[in-house]
Amino acid sequence: MNKSKRPFLKPKERPFLKSKQSFRRRLPLIRPGDRIDYQNTSLISRCISENGKILSRRVNKSTLKQQRLITSAIKQARILSSLPFKNNDLFEINKPIKKNKPTAKARKKDRPGRKKARQKER
Repeated sequence: MNKSKRPFLKPKERPFLKSKQSFRRRLPLIRPGDRIDYQNTSLISRCISENGKILSRRVNKSTLKQQRLITSAIKQARILSSLPFKNNDLFEINKPIKKNKPTAKARKKDRPGRKKARQKER
C-alpha cells in the first residue's frame, strides 16, 4: 500500500531521538594486574559507596569472580578495622542540630520584685 493512498494516517513524530554521537566506554576499575586483597585498601575503597556500602557488579564493571573476591576482601578489611563499616563523613559535614534537653531541676520563676533588684545591682 502506497503512502499516498493513506491520507488518514500521519507520519509519527519522534520527539526524543537519541543522538548519533559516539560515546567512550569507561574502563573497569579492576585491571588484569591488580591484586584483590584486604590489604589493598586503595582498590577496595573504590568499590565502596559514599555510605560505606559495597557497590554492585554492574557499577563496578567487574566479573562475578572479581566481585566475590572484592566482597570477601572488604569484609576482611572491615573486621580488621582497616575500613569502616559505615562511612560517617556525611554526618560530619551536616551535623544534626542538638536539642537542649530539659534538666531535672525545676527552674525558679522570676518574681515581680526580683527584676528591680537585678537592675539596681547593675
